[in-house]
Amino acid sequence: MTSGRRGLAPRKQPRQVRAELTRQRILDAAAHIFEEYGYAAGTTNRIAERARVSIGSLYQYYPNKDAILVELVTRHLEAGEASVARYLAEGLPESLADILRVFVRAAVENHVEDPQLLRVMAEEAPRAPELLAKVNAYEEERIRYGRELLESHPEVRVTDTEAAARLLVTTVELVVHKICSARVPLETGRLEDELVAMLHRYLTGGAAPAGGAGSG
Repeated sequence: MTSGRRGLAPRKQPRQVRAELTRQRILDAAAHIFEEYGYAAGTTNRIAERARVSIGSLYQYYPNKDAILVELVTRHLEAGEASVARYLAEGLPESLADILRVFVRAAVENHVEDPQLLRVMAEEAPRAPELLAKVNAYEEERIRYGRELLESHPEVRVTDTEAAARLLVTTVELVVHKICSARVPLETGRLEDELVAMLHRYLTGGAAPAGGAGSG
């Protein structure tokens, strides 16, 4: 694992549409390269070639491949936030099982497309302080929201809602990530059903109803 001392912040913030498209091309190319070759062999030369830009142009945006990977992790977190926000904008269902299904489904949707890239991000992303701070802030916000939900929902029977919220958020994130990034992943519908059932039993002490308004 590399450190953050080499500089992980993007060098150039695009101000024009053309520059933004170039940056996106670099990120998309890097995602494919890391997924195809792994992180060690995913060199900036390969990324530049896949993105159809010169190596000099790439370095105008990112000082090294660590910075590119940090940007991909950040983009992954932001996509997860956007997915949850879309569901919240539609309004949460009433039953606890269906609420759990909403959040499990949002997590699954954010993990199913690039399993190899997920492994690279989890295992090889630089532990830069700014990235760790962003990840921690993201988790703490979800824990805060989870605790408020558990304290107000009539079906919840756990008494330590702080611990329950932390277990809920951590379990969904780690289980979904681990299973979706496995070499032989579980079918997403089965993952969703079983994880919802497990969490519902923990929070209520009973079995979750099959399917539900949020199932598909």
